[in-house]
Amino acid sequence: MNILFKALNDATRRDILDLLKKQDLTAGEIADEFHISKPSISHHLDLLKQAGLVVAVKKGQFIFYSINTTVTDEIIQWLMQLSNNKKRNK
Repeated sequence: MNILFKALNDATRRDILDLLKKQDLTAGEIADEFHISKPSISHHLDLLKQAGLVVAVKKGQFIFYSINTTVTDEIIQWLMQLSNNKKRNK
């Protein structure tokens, strides 16, 4: 869970997730949306993959990145459980 919060702690990675909410994109398409180097984008994508927040699928010459909704659903459930436990303990 620690790597998940580390991944979400960075504004660029959150912006990448916002882009991927709309559609699957290649690393190049993602990089075109930012004013940082392509190696930096690759680093951000790698951390998002390690956290399970994105999935990479090779199609021909390109690797397409998409958001992994399974992990986001698990995060939401976990946060709701924390909230419910806190309410019960009051």
